[in-house]
Order: sequence, then C-alpha cells, then structure tokens
Amino acid sequence: MKPVFHIDASALTLKELNQVFSTPHTLQLTEEVKDNIKNCRTYLESKLADNKAPFYGINTGFGSLCNVKISDDELSQLQLNLVRSHACGMGDRVPDEISRLILFLKIKNMSLGHSGVRLELVERMVDLYNKGIAPTIYELGSLGASGDLAPLAHLGLTILGEDENNPLDAFGLCEKEGLAILNGTQFSMAYGSLCTMSAMKLYHLANTVASLSLEAFLCDKDPFNALIHQVRPHKGQIECAKEINSLREGSSFSSIEKVSVQDPYSFRCIPQVHGASYQAIQHAREVVETELNSVTDNPLIFPDEDKIMSGGNFHAQPVALVLDYLALALSEIGSISERRIYQMINGDRDLPQFLVTDPGLNSGFMIPQYTAASIASQNKQLTTPASADSIISCKGQEDHVSMAANAATKCLRVVKNVKRILAIEYVVAAQALEYRRPHKTSEVLENLVGKLRKEVPFYKEDRLMHNDLASAEALIGELMEEMNWI
Repeated sequence: MKPVFHIDASALTLKELNQVFSTPHTLQLTEEVKDNIKNCRTYLESKLADNKAPFYGINTGFGSLCNVKISDDELSQLQLNLVRSHACGMGDRVPDEISRLILFLKIKNMSLGHSGVRLELVERMVDLYNKGIAPTIYELGSLGASGDLAPLAHLGLTILGEDENNPLDAFGLCEKEGLAILNGTQFSMAYGSLCTMSAMKLYHLANTVASLSLEAFLCDKDPFNALIHQVRPHKGQIECAKEINSLREGSSFSSIEKVSVQDPYSFRCIPQVHGASYQAIQHAREVVETELNSVTDNPLIFPDEDKIMSGGNFHAQPVALVLDYLALALSEIGSISERRIYQMINGDRDLPQFLVTDPGLNSGFMIPQYTAASIASQNKQLTTPASADSIISCKGQEDHVSMAANAATKCLRVVKNVKRILAIEYVVAAQALEYRRPHKTSEVLENLVGKLRKEVPFYKEDRLMHNDLASAEALIGELMEEMNWI
C-alpha cells in the first residue's frame, strides 16, 4: 500500500515536497481541513442567499466584465463558461511530473479554507490525484497575474471530465468554483518549486564537480582558506569554501609542486561565485516556500470576519522576480563551469592539448567545450528577465502583469542546461585527473570518478562522444538525487 500524505493546515516545505514526490503516495485531507473548507462554503452560500450585492466572479462577469450582474439561475453556467473559454493554452504539453504537481498545489491552496469551494470539489481533485491522473496542460498562455488562467483552465477541464486525454465522469461546478480553479499561481509555482529544489542540489553538485577540476588542474588550496572568507563574511562564500575543503580532504595532490603562483578566476573564485548563487537560491527558497502556503485566489472569503473581498493575491510578481533571479544564479554556475572546461583542455599545466594522446590525429575534448559554450550562451539569453515585461490585457482592467509563467518555464530550461554543462565538466575533469596518476585525490572524489568510469571509459582516441556526454548527464541526475539539502 502506498504511503499517505496528509493535506493539513501546517506549512509545507520544499524538503517535504521533495520527499513526497520522491516516492509513490496518495493524498488524504485531514478532518480539520475538511471542516475549514465546509465552513467557508457554508458562509458563502449564506451570503449569496441573504445578500444580492455583487461579488466579483461569483455573481458577476470576469475581468473588464466585472460590472455585469449574472442572474441566480445562471451562476453554475457562468463557472463552466469561464473554464471552457479560458482553456486556450498552446505550446508543448506540460510534463506529467509538473502537471501532477500543479494539481497537488491547487489542492493545497484550496485546503487553506478561503476559496469558498465545496468539499466535493477538493475531494474530486484528490481522487484524480490518487488515480495517477496527469491533467493535460500546455506551457503557453499565462500572464502571471489574475492567476495562471489558461493553464489552470486546462486543469479545470480535467476536473470537469472534459480532458480528452483523461476520460472521466462529468463533474459540475457551483458558484465561485471555476474562478477558484483558475485564480492562483500553481502553474508558475509547480515549475518554480521544481526549479528551486533542483537548484539546491545543483549547487552542491557544482561544488563537487568543481573540486574534481581543482584537483585535476593542480590548484592551490589557499583561496579556500577560512581566513580569506572570514574577512568577507558572505554566508554563501564561507559555506562554499568549507564544503570544497571537505571534498578535497585527504588528497595527495597537495604534495605535487605547483606550477603557477595564482590560478585562473574560474578556479580561484569558486567560493565567491558559487557562494553568491547559494544565497540567491536561499532567497528563492524563502519566497517559494511562502507562496506554497499562501492563498492566491480571488475574491477571498473570511467567514470569521464576515468579509468577502477582492484583492490581488493572484499577482505572481514575487514568484516572477525570484525565478528570474534563480535563473541568473544558476546560469552563473554554468558559466564558470564552462570556463573551467576551457582551461583544462588548453594543454597547460602538463596536461596534453584537448586531453588526448596524439592531439592532431585526435581532436579529443575540443568540441565538448564548444557544446558547453553554446549551452552557456543560451543560458545568458534565457536570463533576460521575464518580470521586466508587462502587456496590458482585458480592456485595460489587467494593466500590469508579472509574466511569472514565462519566468518559470525558462528557469527550468536553465536548470536542465546547467546539468548538461556540469556533465561535460565532470567528464573533462575525470579525464584530466587520469594524467595525474599515480596520485590519488580524496576518497569522495575518487568515488565520483569511479562512478563515471562505470559508464564512460578513459578517452584514449577519438570515438563517438555524444554517448559519453549523455551517460554523464544521466549520472548527474542520479547524483542530484543523492545530494544533501541546503
């Protein structure tokens, strides 16, 4: 039997989210959550019955049509029309992993008890989740304000039983429910959560692979001495230097005579560069975890205060800004990695040109550096901030939007690209290290080389290198799952 994850009133952390999605599981609402949902719905129904005042999106039209009053007998149809009309996403289909995370986060959001939906709706979503349903959602269409409208409307189609890829029994909607499904940042947050969790692991992995490069390039240990970082005490810088010192502990490479007074910046300044990214990742984690536990619906319902209020919690500016920042932080990890690759293949420090015997006849690792440079360049293009843009929509009613969804989807592309660059550095550093034998590096780093050698043999002469790099990329993914959390 699959373990049960209980949706309760407590705050959800990224660490918990990672653990949940690492193993098969089912969801279950706690009785406290059920009571909160039912109390909020009961309050909303009583207000609608006793008060004929307009409540946005409940008995009015949407967006610039907010002043159009809808008759009582059309309120359910209003919600169905909303979902169907807004389901106009385009582009690639969202991967199943992310699609299910969107559904999970929407359940969590509604469980907080301020959306006014029926318990039956939330239980329908839990049932879909527990059946392994991955809603058909598309990447393009959200402006990251008014909620992730288009992609969440496709989630709504699945709930309604109108998703052609997931044939299900029909399910109707009542007042407010279509709007509650569409309003919210769950599309951006699914991508953002995955990117932030991956970023935490990539940071540690980058330190590990960089340590292998430091050893292979016979780099000095002084730039990682705690004294240097105590006088510039950025937390990330201090933590990075400490981790790299630990990774290199026990290496015999320190006995090799150094051939240079100072190392290139891509080696010497790892604590300063990786450390700055560490702090950016930590900031992203803080914002994302706050958003995970926030109500991003509209209007919001507060039964205890006897209020139904329209606001702007659906506006994803906090998410947009931090995911742009995260993409930049990760891009820099990839950028400095590519520079280390470049340095190691140049034929310096008694290493053969392009790290191969008989260069000329063999091209060796000449072109993997090209590939890394190409990927690093694409990352620079992808770090153009989506949050800097805004396009007026809905007849001027929605006159400033966050573009968080675009920030989120391109951040995931940066995540994948950094994994590829680190895979190339991994192969290059391991190749360079073989020319330092019989010296041994630390036990941790020797194990890292040993794992690679099971998939990628030493490069003696030219062969098809794509397969080697693909194997290394797959291994990078496996190593990320083993990485400790920040």
